[in-house]
Amino acid sequence: MHIFSIIFPLIFIVALGYSCCKLKFFNEQHIAGLSKFTFYVSLPAFLVLNMSQINLQQSISLFAFMSFYIPVLCVFGLGILIDRFYLNKPCSNNKAINYQQHSVFGLAGSYSNMVLVGIPIVIASLGKEMIAIAFMIITFHSTLLFALTFLIGAKGNAENFSWYNFGKSMLLNPIVLSIGCGLIINVSGLTLYDNLVSSIDLLAKPAIVCALFVLGANLVFYKIAANWQPALMSSLLKIIILPAGVFVAATYVFELDEQIRNVLVLLSASPVGVNAYLIACQLKQHQATLAGTVVLSTILCMLSFSFWLAILL
Repeated sequence: MHIFSIIFPLIFIVALGYSCCKLKFFNEQHIAGLSKFTFYVSLPAFLVLNMSQINLQQSISLFAFMSFYIPVLCVFGLGILIDRFYLNKPCSNNKAINYQQHSVFGLAGSYSNMVLVGIPIVIASLGKEMIAIAFMIITFHSTLLFALTFLIGAKGNAENFSWYNFGKSMLLNPIVLSIGCGLIINVSGLTLYDNLVSSIDLLAKPAIVCALFVLGANLVFYKIAANWQPALMSSLLKIIILPAGVFVAATYVFELDEQIRNVLVLLSASPVGVNAYLIACQLKQHQATLAGTVVLSTILCMLSFSFWLAILL
C-alpha cells in the first residue's frame, strides 16, 4: 500500500478536528463531551470486542515485550539524564536534585499515544489482525511508565503521592479495564449473546475516527511554549530515538517476526500522549514542555511515520 494512502486519511481527520475547533464550530465543552464518549464508551467497546476475539497465543510474546520495553526504559533514563545534566545543569554541588522534574521529562520522551494514534496506524498499514500484540503492549504501558515517574519523583517528594490512589486510578482506567474485561471473556471462553455483540460493534465502529478527531481538536488547547527547545528535544527522543531503539532490539537482538516488529516500531513512533501532560500538571513539573511536546510530536510524527513505513513496508 502506498504510504500516502495510509497517512492521508489519518492526517485529514486530525486536521478536520483541529480546524473545527479552531474555527469555533466546536467549543471546548463540545470537545469535552465528545472526548468522554470516545474514551468511556466507544474506545472501550472497540477494545473489549477485539480483545475478546484475538488469538492470545499469537499475541503473548516475552521477546516482543522486551523488544518494546527495554528501549522504552532506556529512553526514559536518557531523558532523565538530559534534563539533569543538560537542560538543568547544577550551578553548585549543593543544589538539590529535582527528581520529579527529571522523571517527568523522561516520561515526555517515552510515553506513546498508542490508543489514539498507534492503533489507527497499525490497522491502516498492517491490517486489523495485527492489533492483538498492540493490545498486550498497551495494557502495561501507562501503568509501567506512570508508576516509574511517580516512583522516581517520590524519592524527592513522597508526602504528596498516594500509591493507593495511583493503583486505584490505573485499575479503573477505561482502557486498562476494557482490555482486562476482553481478556477475561477470551480466556474464559465465554460466548456473548449475538445481539449484544452487534450492539457493542456499533458502539465500536466510530472509535478510531472519534479518537483522531478529538486528538486534532485538543491540539488547539495545547500551545508550543516559549521554551520550545526542550519540547523539540523530547519530541525527537519520542519519535526518532525510541522507534530506532525498538527497531534494533526487535530486528537484531531478539530477531522477531517481521510483522510483530513492524507493530512495535509503529507503536513506539506514536507521538506523546496527552496523559503525560496531565501527569506533568499533577506533579507541577515541565507543564509547558509537555504541552509543547504533545503538539510538536503530533505534528512531526506524520513525517516520522512516513519514514518508518518506508523502511518497514
